[in-house]
Amino acid sequence: MKKGLVAILSIAAISTFTACSDKHEEVHNNEHHEEWGYTGEYGPENWGKLKPEYKMCAIGKQQTPINIKATKIESYKFIDMEYEHGAKNVINNGHTVQVNVKEGNIIKIDGKEYELKQFHFHTPSENHIKGKEYPLEAHFVHASKDGKLAVISVMFKENEENKILSKIWSKFPLKKGEKVELELSANDIKNLMPSNKSYYKFMGSLTTPPCSEGVTWIVFKNPVNVSKEQVKAFFNLLGHANNRPIQPTNDREIILYK
Repeated sequence: MKKGLVAILSIAAISTFTACSDKHEEVHNNEHHEEWGYTGEYGPENWGKLKPEYKMCAIGKQQTPINIKATKIESYKFIDMEYEHGAKNVINNGHTVQVNVKEGNIIKIDGKEYELKQFHFHTPSENHIKGKEYPLEAHFVHASKDGKLAVISVMFKENEENKILSKIWSKFPLKKGEKVELELSANDIKNLMPSNKSYYKFMGSLTTPPCSEGVTWIVFKNPVNVSKEQVKAFFNLLGHANNRPIQPTNDREIILYK
C-alpha cells in the first residue's frame, strides 16, 4: 500500500469534483466538467452565473455545506441501514473519486426508503462541525423512488491508516473518466462509518451545481480515522481542494440525535 501511495503522490494534477445528471440526483456526469470547478472563473463564487439551471447556487436559502451547530437536541432516532451489497467500481469523474455500488442497499429515514447509489470524497471537509474543519469528508448519496435525496456524511480525522480507504485508494483511477473494478463488501462500506452513530440532521442542497435543495442531510457527529498520507494521496490525485465554501445557515433547524 505504501508503494501505491508513493506512486499516486507523484501523479500530476487532474481536475475536481462532480457534475449532477439531473436536478434531483447527485449522480455525477463525466462530461461537461469544464462548465464548473473549484477555482477561478468557474469556481463556487460564480456557479450561479455559469448556467441558468445553476441559479440555486446563488439564490438558494437552504444550501450545503454549512457550519453545523445543533439548534435542538433529541433522543437518538434509529436509522435503519440495510447495506447488503458491495461496490461495483470506482471512477475518476474529473471532480472526485466516486465509488459506484450494487443495487439493493437501503436506508430508512422517518419511514422513507432511500437506496445508496454511490459515495465519494471531498478534501478538506465541506461541512464543519461547530467550527471544526476535517481533512476529509465522505458523502454517501441515496435516492428514493420519487427522486428525493438523502446524503449521509462521514468526517475523517488524521490518525492511523484507514484499511477500508486503502482498498479504494489502491484502485485510484489515474485518468479522468477511467473506471476500475473494485472489490468492496457491504461490511466494508458499513465500516467506513463510525460505531457511535449520533448524528446531525438538517435540510440542505447538493454541494455541486445545480445546487438543488430539498436534500436530507445526515452528518455523523463522530469522525473515523484516516492517515495524513491517505489525505495527501487523494489531494494530489485531484491537484487541488474540492470543497465548496460554507453557506449561510439561514435559521435552519439542525437536530442532534444522541
